[in-house]
Amino acid sequence: MAGAAPASAHAALTGSDPQQGAVVDKAPAQVSLTFSEKVALSDGSLQVLDPKGKRVDTGKTSSEGGTTYGMKLRTGLPDGTFTVTYQVVSADSHPVSGAFTFSIGAPSQTSVALSDRAVGGGVVGGLYGFARYVSYTGFILMVGGAAFVLACWQRGAGVRPVQRLVVSGWLALTAATLCLLLLRGSYVGSGKVGDIFDVTLLGQVLQTKAGAALVSRLLLLAAAALFIAVLFGAYVRSEENEEGGADDEDGSTDQADRTAEKKDLTFGLAIGGTVVAAGLAATWAMAEHASTGIQPSVAMPVDVVHLLAVAGWLGGLAALLVTLYRVPADAQIDAAAVRRFSRVAFGSVTALAATGIYQSWRQVGSWSALTDTTYGQLLLVKVGLVAVLVGIAWISRRWTAQLTGVSGLSELSEAEETQQAQGAKKAKGVRGSGAVGTAVAEHGTNPVTVSAEAGDSRRAAQLARQQAAMDTAREKRDRDADPARSGLRRSVLAEAGVAVVLLAITTVLTSTEPGRTEEAAKQATAATSQRSGPLSLKLPFDTGSEDGKGTVRLTFDPARVGGNDMQVFVDRPNGRAFDIPEVKVAFTLDAKDIGPLSVVPDRIATGHWTAVGVQIPLAGKWEIAVTVRTSDIDQTTVTKNAQIG
Repeated sequence: MAGAAPASAHAALTGSDPQQGAVVDKAPAQVSLTFSEKVALSDGSLQVLDPKGKRVDTGKTSSEGGTTYGMKLRTGLPDGTFTVTYQVVSADSHPVSGAFTFSIGAPSQTSVALSDRAVGGGVVGGLYGFARYVSYTGFILMVGGAAFVLACWQRGAGVRPVQRLVVSGWLALTAATLCLLLLRGSYVGSGKVGDIFDVTLLGQVLQTKAGAALVSRLLLLAAAALFIAVLFGAYVRSEENEEGGADDEDGSTDQADRTAEKKDLTFGLAIGGTVVAAGLAATWAMAEHASTGIQPSVAMPVDVVHLLAVAGWLGGLAALLVTLYRVPADAQIDAAAVRRFSRVAFGSVTALAATGIYQSWRQVGSWSALTDTTYGQLLLVKVGLVAVLVGIAWISRRWTAQLTGVSGLSELSEAEETQQAQGAKKAKGVRGSGAVGTAVAEHGTNPVTVSAEAGDSRRAAQLARQQAAMDTAREKRDRDADPARSGLRRSVLAEAGVAVVLLAITTVLTSTEPGRTEEAAKQATAATSQRSGPLSLKLPFDTGSEDGKGTVRLTFDPARVGGNDMQVFVDRPNGRAFDIPEVKVAFTLDAKDIGPLSVVPDRIATGHWTAVGVQIPLAGKWEIAVTVRTSDIDQTTVTKNAQIG
């Protein structure tokens, strides 16, 4: 139990009173625990168990200011080894658990058996982690896809595959948020699948910072649904009205009005969408890494910018990929829109680099933490993936630069785009009527009409399906025949593949203990366990008798607070073992007025004595006194000071 370590999380136990492994003379009135950051406590978060496993605390926890929390103990506690367990939630919403022991009077056997289930793990932990990944993915697809439409390719608002991408992002983020809200209580508590639908736990979650963030996200998603409805509804109609204005006799005035109306709507959607997207990003910043640690007032806005930059780059990349692979050739994106996205992606990468450097400094803190901690190692992997992604993006930019000069891919003027859209609308308006069923399959400007007599509708439908398949094959052949666009499709697909892995690493990174905290935890654990390594001393002695000279060699392992093994060897001046009647050792800590703590080792061989489980209650500079008796009347005591712990 003394070696029970805390689960990997974002708050570390940095101290306790009594200390881990300490032996105290009398029972303390309370047990205090100090963490590296503020934590949230609930009923049963802190427990003190006696050697038989029964609770001896009063169940009342209190904050002693800062990051120290206390638990009152009952009176009249017996001697023996007591176990302290804790399960709390750190300020950045991640659960933390662990245990340590201390003894009253003297150590004893304990029957306390702790669960080997790591808090935040198991089936519930796996589901919670998956839901986090889906939520990040949904945010990126929704925000990045919408930004791609407004900033790069406004005609894409009416393209069905792009619409499905953005709506899928909204659905994924909404579903994941609801799952996180249901899973949260069990995730930070029992870890049982049956507690997922516990209404009581859900009520407790809603009162926490993480619960408030998830509820805020749901409210913002309602606003995002309205934004998407306008983007793919009124905005598309304004786009069609602007294109249709050229057919009017007084087209110039109407066209100007429609253009102004579209610009106003675009501006309104851009402002509203930015506010909603920033609000959604803030729901992560206010409840996770950025909300705790150093400089939270700076870190949270930086985290929001970082998330928006990720969405702008990777979400826009997903929209471009869908456009290149799923949109028919006659509605394909033009070179100017691809170049606009290239500029947006470059700005996003610049923002990612600036905010990422700051976040790395804040979360890692030192060069050693970059290589010696899990967080630092994952961060290096992430940086490597970003470098690969930027390299592939550079290749994509080269293909983008070649789009303009390729036949059939030159930039379209606004008038040409309008004429093309009008031609497509007129072609789509052709329908069968009367006794003649007409099936129309359209590709570019070459509509193909298949007619059948009344009663031959099944044959007409079959011919229409065949024609549609031929058109689909033709569209794919046309796209593949375009070397510039094919090259761009391949490079963007490679970018998207790396981005999927990058997003997975990022999700793991956000649930990993920051390097700065992990290093602080290691230092705190070292200070708590007070390890200094084996201690070796040589003490010459002379009892004054004819055969009273020699050397005492003492080893103390591991020379820390708690139990230690002691070996004592007595040698003659010539180095041979010296068999004497008695050896005694005493430890005194003058700074704390402790001692002398006497130890009488057992003789196991000529010139060799040993003692097991020698208890050192506190760290400090101890005086070690060795008493050597070489005869019934000849003895001497030699001393030496040594740091233990």
